[in-house]
Amino acid sequence: MDYFISDEQRMIKDLASKIAKEKILPQRKELDEKEGFSHSIIQELAKSNMFKIFIPKQYDGLGMGTLGFCLVIEELSKVCAGVATTYAATALAVAPIILFGNEQQKSKYLKRVAHGTLTAFGLTEPEAGSDVGAVQTKAVKDGDFYTLNGTKQWITNGGEAEIYVIIASTNPERGARGLSAFIIEKGTPGFSFGKLEDKLGIRASCTRELIFEDCKIPASNLLSKEGLGFIIALRTFDQTRPGVGALSVGVAQGALDEAINYAKTHKQFGKPIISLEWVQSMIAELATKVEAARALVYSVARHIDSGAKPISNYSAMSKLFASDVAVEVTNKVLQIFGEFGGTKDYPVEKMFRDAKITQIYEGTNEIQKLVIASSLAK
Repeated sequence: MDYFISDEQRMIKDLASKIAKEKILPQRKELDEKEGFSHSIIQELAKSNMFKIFIPKQYDGLGMGTLGFCLVIEELSKVCAGVATTYAATALAVAPIILFGNEQQKSKYLKRVAHGTLTAFGLTEPEAGSDVGAVQTKAVKDGDFYTLNGTKQWITNGGEAEIYVIIASTNPERGARGLSAFIIEKGTPGFSFGKLEDKLGIRASCTRELIFEDCKIPASNLLSKEGLGFIIALRTFDQTRPGVGALSVGVAQGALDEAINYAKTHKQFGKPIISLEWVQSMIAELATKVEAARALVYSVARHIDSGAKPISNYSAMSKLFASDVAVEVTNKVLQIFGEFGGTKDYPVEKMFRDAKITQIYEGTNEIQKLVIASSLAK
């Protein structure tokens, strides 16, 4: 369906699709097998103004908002969710700067991102995932500087990004209310990178440990003020979770397209399996769920772009529903492929592996249900 997408949105969607098919598809299998990171693809996305989509116009961006961002992610993830995750993670780190940065911070960093500089968002730690209040990374103020010590884990774009937004505790006694957010640049003394994770899926994205050892950063790199780190993280996820929903829709649609093409050419009992009633029934059911997920994601994205409130519950719904659909679709698509589905001769086994992370990152689906329920209870 058209979903009343504007000509400009259609153009950027088509361009993202073209890049995915011409630049990402030829490298997809190799990137997955070798867990590679393609700088050439990132450069192509930057050259095509894809990083300008989610940057406001006054900072060299296109200002196409959440919906524009979702349209691009969906097209990229139809081919490779790993590359789409790299792109999405940059928007994740940009959101807190847009929402809470001062004019100097916005001008300095957003313009760089608009022209292709990768960013990363660092919240998760070995003992602090869903439990944000358990963050152990500490930031101690010393005159015009803060000194950071601690470790972040499972950070997308870690080591490849040039700009990082890090959540650290400035007042451990206050738990989640004692957290603050900081902008840190790669190359800052005391900031290094640890283990590169060997992942089940989204292997074309880089996931690495961040290490802070007496890392001194200017006090001017504090976002907003001390104690707002938890709020900044929550507001950030409210803005970006539809992006995970769009990525989920893309993975599901990509897998469904592969299944339909396979069913039209693979024969059983002398005829294409698309003629079998159980295959038709499954494809119809999956196609309906993918379209429902897409409709929800687009609607939530438009709701956010309109400036309407609230958004937390709807944002969580889009991520929850679409990611569950992605896992269900990729799982059942494997059934259509039969024995072939489990081989690397076809991309659906990769899509099945990629889909699972959508239920986990940017808040597990169990957390999404708590967010939705809490909102309804109010």
